[in-house]
Amino acid sequence: MIPDAVPPGPLRVLVRRLAAGESNPARIIEGTLDAVARDEPDLHAWAHVDADLARQSVARLGADAPRGPLWGVPVGVKDLIDVAGMPTRCGSDLTDSVPAAGDASCVARLRLSGAVPIGKTVTTEFGYFQPGPTRNPHAPGHTPGGSSSGSAAAVAAGTIPAALGTQTAGSLTRPASFCGVAGLVTTHGDIDTSGITGLSPSLDTVGLLARTVDDLYLFWTAMRDGVTAPPLTPAAPRRLRVWRGTELGEVSTDMAAALADAAATAAAAGAPPDDAGLDRDTVALNEFHHTVMSYEAARERAAEAAVPDRVSTPFAELLRAGADTSDAAYRDARDGIAAVRARLLSDWTDDEFILGPAALGVAPPGLSATGSPVLSRPWQALGLPVVTVPGRRDPRGLPLGLQLVGRPGSESRLLAAAAWLESLG
Repeated sequence: MIPDAVPPGPLRVLVRRLAAGESNPARIIEGTLDAVARDEPDLHAWAHVDADLARQSVARLGADAPRGPLWGVPVGVKDLIDVAGMPTRCGSDLTDSVPAAGDASCVARLRLSGAVPIGKTVTTEFGYFQPGPTRNPHAPGHTPGGSSSGSAAAVAAGTIPAALGTQTAGSLTRPASFCGVAGLVTTHGDIDTSGITGLSPSLDTVGLLARTVDDLYLFWTAMRDGVTAPPLTPAAPRRLRVWRGTELGEVSTDMAAALADAAATAAAAGAPPDDAGLDRDTVALNEFHHTVMSYEAARERAAEAAVPDRVSTPFAELLRAGADTSDAAYRDARDGIAAVRARLLSDWTDDEFILGPAALGVAPPGLSATGSPVLSRPWQALGLPVVTVPGRRDPRGLPLGLQLVGRPGSESRLLAAAAWLESLG
């Protein structure tokens, strides 16, 4: 399912080809639509593809139009995020096929950069645990993760160079790890979530996916600043703290070995890591995260909570747990998160990062579950930016992603450090 060369190619290469006139948006979009049609019977990454709307968008990118940094670049958009003229189904039969009247804020920013949304990628039901039909392009019998599964799988398969996702627990970091691509969870609140069907306002965050960390940097900079970033210069961090995550779940032998190898390689390259020493905090944050998510989800998704027989069992249980959570318990969880955040950030610089496993292991076999998000919950509770660094594999060739966590607003430096880790292999 992953041929050696599939249009439209890596994002950096595609942007360069378009800028140099070696290709044009119409050809790129048609090549992308062909690739989607070819792979979709096996991949099932797309909830909706609209070739006519994509062609209309290309027509508006005429020769006289301003050329943004992503001029003519096809992108995928997770099906929790509104795209004008396309339905937002949220992986649920409770939604309808009426097209969205306007773009979500993040999609509008992509359009300003010249990007062309070609369709909506599959998500789990309302961004929670019930899987969609998407398969992992590296191992079709294994989960691609959730809930940004369609976006991660489409990028990994090479049918799209970049895609939007979201994260509330581990919805972007985990599929990036399972599918072997780079993922960025932005600092909570930095990118407007207007036009996104959310689950928990205190946790919902916009994320991006691309094949490499440099492509991710290009995508993020174009979306945030409206400029074409030069190739990212990898930069070793001033301090690297290793977090093993074993207090939260059973980290596989292969994942633990990948983390140990990355730490040893970093030390040999001049950045000796030390122990994060965060086990007690991460256990508490994991509990706080669940309390906040369930409480807010029960109120954010009240319409769905009113029809529990029409949603999946895991989603109904989440909403029921949230309804049973008291206001006092919710406030205590929010206060607990704030206290840990203040303590951690008090002496944490922008040039210091936490390195840990992005998931418990490789993508588990089977398509009826999406794997555990437990290793993402502490950082999501804190609202911190996270990069999933691709490149490592288990003996069978399945991807093993590592996550690099930074201070709020440290994305530029975080991506440079992630590129450095990626370059070390």
